[in-house]
Amino acid sequence: MSNSKQNRKEAKRQLKRGPRPRERRRERSAPIDASFVKPDIRREIRYITQLAQTEDSRIVTVGNLVLFSTRTRDAWLLDPEDDFAVCLCREGEPQPFRIIDAPDTFVIEWTASFAIEGAEFIVQERSGSVVVIHGYPTVEISAACRGRSTRNESRLRLPSTDIDS
Repeated sequence: MSNSKQNRKEAKRQLKRGPRPRERRRERSAPIDASFVKPDIRREIRYITQLAQTEDSRIVTVGNLVLFSTRTRDAWLLDPEDDFAVCLCREGEPQPFRIIDAPDTFVIEWTASFAIEGAEFIVQERSGSVVVIHGYPTVEISAACRGRSTRNESRLRLPSTDIDS
């Protein structure tokens, strides 16, 4: 039997069986070289404090923590999950804070709790005093606390919306 006759018979058999799902060839993907870097919280605190001192308003996320600086020269470290806060810089002056480093983790001594209500950033210090701050970019801070960024970046430059408190 000739090749062409054999091919036609095979084609007829396949038609009788019905359509076969298309076989897709799997393309080989390039190997991914991924590396994981342990977050350096102290470096991020230095970075956000320097930005605050230069009146540069930014938000930085490190894992589930949010750091932000304002044009009023303030900087904060937030834990949105537990509503904890630490003031890192106030009116350009670095504030004392305590972080205990361990080989695989770190512990932050939180000095306050926070809430955001509309345009107000509300802080309750350990002493019980409550401070209401106006002029922070609360919409952007809230978005970062919920894990959303308007630009899908971990470092977000903010528009000039700060007003003296």
